[in-house]
Amino acid sequence: MPELPEVETVRRTLERLAAGKTIRRVDVRLARIVRRPAEPEAFARALEGLTIRAVQRRGKFLKFDLEQLVLLSHLRMEGRYGLYREGDELEPHTHVVFHFTDGTELRYRDVRQFGTMDLYKPGEEEREGPLAKLGLEPLEDAFTEAAFRAAVAGRKTKIKPLLLNQECVVGLGNIYVDEALHAAGIHPERNADALSRAELGRLYEAIRSTLRAAVEAGGSSVKSYVNGQGEQGSYQFALKAYGREGEPCAACGGEIVKFVVGGRGTHICPACQPLKAKRRKHK
Repeated sequence: MPELPEVETVRRTLERLAAGKTIRRVDVRLARIVRRPAEPEAFARALEGLTIRAVQRRGKFLKFDLEQLVLLSHLRMEGRYGLYREGDELEPHTHVVFHFTDGTELRYRDVRQFGTMDLYKPGEEEREGPLAKLGLEPLEDAFTEAAFRAAVAGRKTKIKPLLLNQECVVGLGNIYVDEALHAAGIHPERNADALSRAELGRLYEAIRSTLRAAVEAGGSSVKSYVNGQGEQGSYQFALKAYGREGEPCAACGGEIVKFVVGGRGTHICPACQPLKAKRRKHK
């Protein structure tokens, strides 16, 4: 599933490709992609004549600002957008087509058919529906070390499942949680409430630096992810833990191992990320 860096890369691409375009009509070819309103015909009618003013992001959701409406889109496993000219061959698994007045089309393809689209009046999307309970945005100014500590403090759950919980910090998935924990030297099965102030500080910095670097690289194309222009990301070549089972740790030379935490495949260096925190020796 695309994580924050991949969705942010798609957002930036769509901002360049689609912002300012006016929708002439919408073809919904697979009804279950559209959840709100429930009738695809009503969804299509509501969008006719509206202009995409901006493309924003909240967590892993894309937000199309359409003046009177906000279109929320979640890519799920393999959803992707692409800009085409009218008359270009329609590729398989194309489920929604936005026809623009300038003769171009924004097409949504989804092999797995798990993606979703919802329409809201401006502001409603933050008060109800999937955005209502989302947590801190890790690349915004409001994501301070103090705010992060407050979100984690006192939580008795293991740190990896907590970071994957979108009500704590949004946009983090399996790849970047593994990478941030490795960079911070924290074992994914440590309880959040057992982490020291210094460890939480390292983890905060690791989350920020990992995500920023991944966004700069256009995300990680470890499976089928591409941006709105069909381009792959390159951060997969910089990964230090995720997907590197059996390879040497870049920090210490020890072997990266893989096991399961909270039902998710997890990659760590046991030497750099001990399960028990090392106690400081008092002089």
